[in-house]
Amino acid sequence: MAIRNRKIDRILRYTLVSFVAAIGFAASAAVGAASYPDHTIKMTVTYPPGGATDFQARIATEQAKKYLGQSIAIVNKPGAGGQIGWNEFVRSAEPDGYELSTYNVPSFIAQAIKFPSNQFGVDKMEPVANWGADPAVLIVPKDSDLKTIDDFVKFAKENPNRITVSGAGLYTGHQIATLQLQKAAGIKLNYIPTKGGVPALQYVIGKKVMAGFNNMSDAYRSRDRLRVLAIADTARSKKYFPDVPTFKESGLDVDASSVNLRGVMAPKGTPEKILDQLSDGFQKMFNDPETVKKMEAGGAPIRVMDRQQVSDLWHKRETLVKALIADQ
Repeated sequence: MAIRNRKIDRILRYTLVSFVAAIGFAASAAVGAASYPDHTIKMTVTYPPGGATDFQARIATEQAKKYLGQSIAIVNKPGAGGQIGWNEFVRSAEPDGYELSTYNVPSFIAQAIKFPSNQFGVDKMEPVANWGADPAVLIVPKDSDLKTIDDFVKFAKENPNRITVSGAGLYTGHQIATLQLQKAAGIKLNYIPTKGGVPALQYVIGKKVMAGFNNMSDAYRSRDRLRVLAIADTARSKKYFPDVPTFKESGLDVDASSVNLRGVMAPKGTPEKILDQLSDGFQKMFNDPETVKKMEAGGAPIRVMDRQQVSDLWHKRETLVKALIADQ
């Protein structure tokens, strides 16, 4: 009987210890969530330093201390049009709110569809907030003989595959704009993928290619060294390139599918409370007058969206991109 009582006592003590430990763990987790963030947040940018995404991400997060309570450290992991950095992010980032990444739509959506070996995709990330929308523009060297989009199309029809067109990588918004233009104009172009928007821009300025699709913001900052022929959007950019027509104005069915939407995302599994806190803070940060002023000075149009709006956008754009690249 005594032995049995001792066993019962041990079981009760074990149960009590386990219960107290569980309470302590829950309390610790609650305190951790309540004090979030208590140290620097790391944000991966999957493109090279100096490009549109990097340039804008640094401006957009300058006031993180004010709106999130901690600063944000940018870490560049470029390559393959963003694929290298996004794959590493999915593999290694902890879902604790301290590891975030920028996203580029339609790039990461198109690459996830086209290359199934990629580990990222719309259902493998958590949207946080969107800061901007950067249309693709068709550019040529400043002294190019191709003065207008009509000149470009005429030459391309007479010389199939002769026009080389640089872009920020495979199945980025730049390549999608190229595919749309080829289809709309009935022409064949030679697309040259590079490691990012900056190298793609340098290819045009340095005349390594005859033309390029690039981000409007990058083109704006280099406007004295190149010519913009057309904008892949639904309306002209009255603020940055008021004299440049859209493709649709020129009779070419190239819409806004390639517009580069940029924002912040977190790993799958990040707690909802932290995601909501981040989304609220980032939206305030992006809308801050000082942030908007600096973005506009760099030719970067602002378009702020919350978590649900970004999620809806991702899934709508996924459907659209699947149709665009189905036969590629």
